[in-house]
Amino acid sequence: MPNRILFVFEGERTENQITDNLTTNNFFGNNTIIQCAYCTDIYQLHKEISNDEDLDTFSLLKEKPQNSHALSAYDRSDFAEIYLFFDYDGHANTATDEKIERVLTLFNEETSSGKIFISYPMVEALKHYSDSINFNKLKVKAKENIKYKNLVHFQCKKSLRDLTSYSKSTWIQLIELHLMKMNYIVNDDYSLPKSNISQNDIFLNQLEKYINVDCTVAVLSSFPIFLFDYYGIAYITGLLSK
Repeated sequence: MPNRILFVFEGERTENQITDNLTTNNFFGNNTIIQCAYCTDIYQLHKEISNDEDLDTFSLLKEKPQNSHALSAYDRSDFAEIYLFFDYDGHANTATDEKIERVLTLFNEETSSGKIFISYPMVEALKHYSDSINFNKLKVKAKENIKYKNLVHFQCKKSLRDLTSYSKSTWIQLIELHLMKMNYIVNDDYSLPKSNISQNDIFLNQLEKYINVDCTVAVLSSFPIFLFDYYGIAYITGLLSK
């Protein structure tokens, strides 16, 4: 049966463009995706969690002015699942990796508080690719403001700049790239993963192999990882083989 699914974004523009394009390309089938925004970073989310151990994700979101229209007609029971999409954004003033660990521990169940997916370093990681980039080795500074959006704009393929114009074949290419990159980060194998990989495993390997080594993160988008987690290996393998 079709489900109503809530997507929670850190921002209101880029993530919406990605989700709208995924919808246009029929990645969600008959499911209805409702989008809302948290409008601040993952570290502020941690602060709100710390102030309320009994945090009700949906109530918190519904109280925010920017969501008054999108969520006014709904209660938590109206959604089968909640998914949150946030940036690692390690240069934020309040950023610590201990906070990320706590957030990942809390938001690990889509039918409860919600399940979080993190982009490294930011949502623009999705399009940080060109024919001249060795994607499995691609990493950027994790703790400095490197003006990543501008960096990606100039380094990515021109055909990837406009997120609203992606075709299904573009998505298939990006899904394959980011899934192989995820497997490389965790298993040192730049090929499609043979099983699901948790957000916690990705973060711990980012920490061990990149962040704690040279203060970088391996570039990785949360959206292909979400699709792999949601649909499973059989569906994604079939999609990529077409």
